[in-house]
Order: sequence, then structure tokens, then C-alpha cells
Amino acid sequence: METINVKMTGKVERPVKVVQFGEGNFLRGFVDYMIDIANEKGLFDGDIVLIKPIEFGNLDRFHNQDCQYTVSLRGVVDGEAKILNRVVTSVRDAVDAYTEYEKYNDLAKIPTLRFVVSNTTEAGITYDETDKFELCPPKSFPGKLCKFLYTRYKEFDGDPSKGLVMLPVELIDDNGIHLRECVLKQCENWGLEKEFVEWVDSACNFTATLVDRIVTGYPRDTDKDLWEEWGYKDELIVTGEPFALWVIESQKDISDELPLPKAGLPVIFTEDHHPYKQRKVRILNGAHTSFVLAGFLKGHDIVLECMNDPQMRQFITKTIYEEVIPTLTLPKAELEEFASAVLTRFDNPYVKHALLSISLNSVSKWKARCMPSLLGYVEKTGKAPEHLAFSVAALLAFYTGSEIRDKALIGCRNGEEYKILDDASVLEFFASNSSKSTEEYVKAVLSNEKFWDQDLSKVANLSALVTEYLTEIRANGMQAALDKYFA
Repeated sequence: METINVKMTGKVERPVKVVQFGEGNFLRGFVDYMIDIANEKGLFDGDIVLIKPIEFGNLDRFHNQDCQYTVSLRGVVDGEAKILNRVVTSVRDAVDAYTEYEKYNDLAKIPTLRFVVSNTTEAGITYDETDKFELCPPKSFPGKLCKFLYTRYKEFDGDPSKGLVMLPVELIDDNGIHLRECVLKQCENWGLEKEFVEWVDSACNFTATLVDRIVTGYPRDTDKDLWEEWGYKDELIVTGEPFALWVIESQKDISDELPLPKAGLPVIFTEDHHPYKQRKVRILNGAHTSFVLAGFLKGHDIVLECMNDPQMRQFITKTIYEEVIPTLTLPKAELEEFASAVLTRFDNPYVKHALLSISLNSVSKWKARCMPSLLGYVEKTGKAPEHLAFSVAALLAFYTGSEIRDKALIGCRNGEEYKILDDASVLEFFASNSSKSTEEYVKAVLSNEKFWDQDLSKVANLSALVTEYLTEIRANGMQAALDKYFA
């Protein structure tokens, strides 16, 4: 069987407009996919060069198939389960920053280059004072980017029109702001001339972004079946969900240069991405955190099972629409549209999202994702929200155990052990407190300011609600508690 290649796809060579630090599944199934559609619609007319920014690994699979690959999106579209396949041809080349340094460095000299995309993990945007300009390349991502920009600055004699737009998608708050800070610190550390620093500050644009799409990666269990179906071999297949969102906060208008919304793509340009992040964290992530522990203790193992359970589905829906959305700042219609999309994503029959996987670090997740909604609801109504209060009781029930084994607190569901994974100090706290009486246990958890940065036992009627719910869970089980309070 022939491997996918440019002869097969009929790729049109376009000017290089994007270099991308990172060649992983997410960027290829998200950014490169979108640019491919914009190219097809005649709106962007640009190619991408991928950069491997780390030393280990190789790019053989990319070169073997001319950087052509298939994205297979699987999920519910217009009420039906669908699989949407697309051959992506927007990637021109893939370059190793270490073994092909000169080729990599020369990318900075391409006149048509305009955008730098990156996904170097959350740890990638970190200032390293030990990094050296003389290294080829510098070891940190901000160091690499700083030297890359310096090469471009020198090549074009500081021409302000040759500045680049940075589009980092690393999952940290204000990613572009932090990246800019790290680059400027590296300029100072390396003693680079003030004219270059001014060029970075004025000619370049560091955007802050928010991205959202579940990309499940390479389908190892079914790849050969897909090859047979498609009639070609592809070792770079990317699978994911149809839903996507890319929010780009930019102080300079780049919408004409990156006209992805005009191509019908879910990209939002804004001067402030924070309300959209709040929406995602509170509705999508908050919904996950609010129901998974109750769902697990009820006997479910994956998100889809919870969605197929009418009682759990109602619990999830009421949490979002009645307790979370009223606390948010974006227009209600936008929030409800996003919430509807979230429920559709939870219904995805192709994604088997394990509840125990989502349960990792549930204490800090509840603080970040659910607590702001609970406190916002209390501020608006003067009382604690029932569903979010129940999620606290479910958390306490889930984190019940006395034995820590292999860095996990051991819980029990219907006579079978399960592992509770969290920071060691958190696990030790629950191992010491979860056997107390319900009232004492609730008081100990809610008043633990190390968990919440405040004493939640003082919040309206929260303690009374959580104690009532947990008493029922302990006495009769999760199913009985849900039947009693949320029938």
C-alpha cells in the first residue's frame, strides 16, 4: 500500500507564513487543520514549517510522507454521530532545530514569514537564566525564540514590517504575555542591543490565546483498518472531536492577516480573552469536576455513561444552566450556546473519557473550576447552590480512605478498590480526617484554608447542605442520595 505523499494529495506550494515550534497531535489537528481550510478557501495562501524544538525523537514519519496527513474528527454533528476526514496539506516541511540548525535558523530569514505558533507544554514558557546565546540552538523555548527573532532582526536591518506575530497555545494563563516577558529577560541576560529590544517590543506581537479541542491522537487500535478504508498508509493520522475554539487576544488587529473566521472557523479575535477562559473553565471544566465523582460512586466509569443516565444528565444540565451560567459575565445567549456545545461534546460516542482520569487532583480542580461559581451564586442569591454543594459532598465521599499505597489513597466502591490521586499532603489530610463523624469531617475540609485560601465553612448554608448530603451518601449510598435530592 502506498504511503500518502504530495503526489497523491496534489499539494500546492505556497509562501511560508508560519513556523511552528512543536509537531505534536494537537497543533496538527487544530492550528494546521484550520490553516489548511483557510488555504482551500483562498483566504490565507500560506504554508507551515514545523520545528522539532527538543533533542530526542526524529522526523522520519514526516519526511516519509512529505508532511501530508489525515485529520479524522469524530463526534456528534447536527444531532448525528459523524466522522469527518480531511487530508491536511498546509505543512511544507519539518525541521530539527538541533540536527538541522542552519536550516532551522534560515527560516527566520524568509521574507514572507509572519506567524510563530508554539505548543511546548506548560513548562516550555519558562525563563532560564543559564541559557546561552552561543548555543545552536539555545536550550529553552524562550531562548530559541529570542535568538530566532534576533536572526530576523539582523537579516532585515530592523525593518519594523518584518516583526512576527507569536501565537502560543501552551495551557498557561496569559501565555503570550509570559512568553514576551521571558524573551525580554533573555535579551537583558544576553546583553542584546536596545534597538533589538525596541524592535521586539514594537514590531512583534505576542498574543495571548485560549484553545479548546479534544485531540485524541493516533488511532493505534484501528490505524490499519483506516488505511484499508482510505486506500493509503498514513502514520501521522490525528483523531479528535469536531468542536473547536481558538480565542486570540491581540492588541494589534491581525484579523485580515489571519482571516480564519472568514473561512467559517471557530476563531475569535478579542482585546480580552479572560471572559472566554472563565466560560470554558466554569462551564466545561467545572461541569466535569462537579459530576464525575458522584457519577463514579454511582457506578459509572466514563463520561458517556453519565450522559446516558437521565438522572446524571439532569444533574449536569441544572448545574450548568441554573448555578454556573448566572454567575458569568458574557451575554446569556452566548453562554447557553457554549453550554449546549459542551453537552454535545460530553455525548461524543467516540470518546471514552474515564471518570477516574478526570478525578486526578480533584481538590485543586474543584477550587479552580467550581468554587468561583459557588461563591458567585451565594453572592447573587444569599444561599449555597444545591448541585455544587452536592459536588462537595461527593468529593468528600470519594476521598474517603485511610490507607495510602503507592502514592495513592485507597477508596472503595461497591467492595472494589480504586486509587485516589492527588498531592501527598492532600491525601494525608483525607487519610487522617475522612473517618471522622460527618459533621467533623465536613468542618475539617471546608475550613481548610490551605485547600481553598479561605474558610468555606463560613459560606452561607454550605456546611449544613454538605453535611446533609454526605450523611445520606454515607448511610445509603450515592444512588439513594441522588434519588432523594435530585429525583
